[in-house]
Amino acid sequence: MFILMILIFVLGYAAIAFEHPLRIDKAAPALLIGVLTWVVYILGSYDILSMVNESGEFISSAWRDFVGSKPEVADLVRTAVDNPEAAGSLQQEMTHFISRHEILHHLGEISEILFFLLGAMTIVEIIDQHQGFKVITDKIKTTNKVKLLWILSFLTFFMSAALDNLTTTIVLVALLRKLIDDKKTRWFFASMVVLAANAGGAWSPIGDVTTIMLWIGGQVTAGKIIAYVFLPSLVTMIVPLIIVSFTVKGNITRPDKEGIVDLVSKRQQVSILILGVVSLLFVPIFKTYTHLPPYLGMLLGLGNLWVVTEILHRWHDIKKYVGTAGHLKEGKQEAFERLHVTKILTKVDVPTVFFFLGILLAVSSLQSAGHLGILANFLKEELENIYLINLVIGVLSSIVDNVPLVAGAIGMYNIELAGATGFEADFIVDGQFWQFLAYCAGTGGSLLIIGSAAGVAAMGMEKIDFIWYMKKISLLALSGYLAGAGVYYLQMQIL
Repeated sequence: MFILMILIFVLGYAAIAFEHPLRIDKAAPALLIGVLTWVVYILGSYDILSMVNESGEFISSAWRDFVGSKPEVADLVRTAVDNPEAAGSLQQEMTHFISRHEILHHLGEISEILFFLLGAMTIVEIIDQHQGFKVITDKIKTTNKVKLLWILSFLTFFMSAALDNLTTTIVLVALLRKLIDDKKTRWFFASMVVLAANAGGAWSPIGDVTTIMLWIGGQVTAGKIIAYVFLPSLVTMIVPLIIVSFTVKGNITRPDKEGIVDLVSKRQQVSILILGVVSLLFVPIFKTYTHLPPYLGMLLGLGNLWVVTEILHRWHDIKKYVGTAGHLKEGKQEAFERLHVTKILTKVDVPTVFFFLGILLAVSSLQSAGHLGILANFLKEELENIYLINLVIGVLSSIVDNVPLVAGAIGMYNIELAGATGFEADFIVDGQFWQFLAYCAGTGGSLLIIGSAAGVAAMGMEKIDFIWYMKKISLLALSGYLAGAGVYYLQMQIL
């Protein structure tokens, strides 16, 4: 059963990768592997959770901690070998542990991401429907592909540090829809946005979930991670940009102007854009001062924007477009209704949310069962070099979610006291291991389109093909990833 979980994950991953040849939306296999891995886990719970390592400890760290906190369960574990009745009771405890403890625990973490994503996507869609992005796109005059790539990449890089890589990607992909008409060209630009967003999130304490984890956990401080990871992250973005500057030629074709500009005044466009952006920028401030999860700040911003738009249309638009008979003027009814949030919600990309749900469920089952713990221990024992360990973690984060990988690293290595020597010296607060972990886990996900939250969001919004991304972007991402790693290494040798 332990091996079967891995097999299901691999087969599901392959189905996601070959989404277009199979003509099956990626959300379907993601949901299947998300559920099936948990089904296999609970059906084989006795054998899986009874597995121990060479030290005699349970492979599943979650089960190990659970047993340690429950003396009555620990007694069942000791007596189950020779006592069939105790073995039956232990089986019930294991089933309860998975169905009531682990699933609910992981569902809480997954829900935070999904509600955050839903809130961000809805806010962006409200801005889009009110033509708020037109205020920005009208300022971007260039149609030269190379110039536009550099402008959007730097914009993404710094926005990602202030917001986070997921929110920034959603905003920029929405902008691209207003700037670029050709689908494949838009795919390319959206992919470069993902690279820039992940790079920008790696050097900011609030730019990525993994950096937030390290910052809150005390492994890094805000000032030092900005000072030491900024340059490598910048290089990670710039190297692919330099490469494509020699290969990308020509100009973009802008889409025909369409939609409901006549229903939205210039003042309204600017007002909705400012309020939407402020709502997004408010999220990290909300988290810092309330210590509540970021998704609550996002939902607060959405609620505020929802109320404002309802009031705005109730008074301003009705006064402007209602005729003498008290009805909306002919031809305005359908367009006017599209501006209401209840209608806008129907445009939110639900398949992307389901895809997130399935992938995160599958990864959480592997984390709970101990698969990721085995991987983490292997890296710890076989690779004594902190740079190699983190480079591998970065590559692996493009396959499985970087959050459990970083969580595993945090659990494996303790924060050493200042003055530690040898291998342990790299694990003090703001030590090289933690800083390089933030860089690698943040930027390594760019190697594959489903390797980061930003990539998954772009993939869902633009229906980017997994194989296309591997052919066109993965090598670019790898070149930037290795170049940035090299810059960090040289930087630390010099400093």
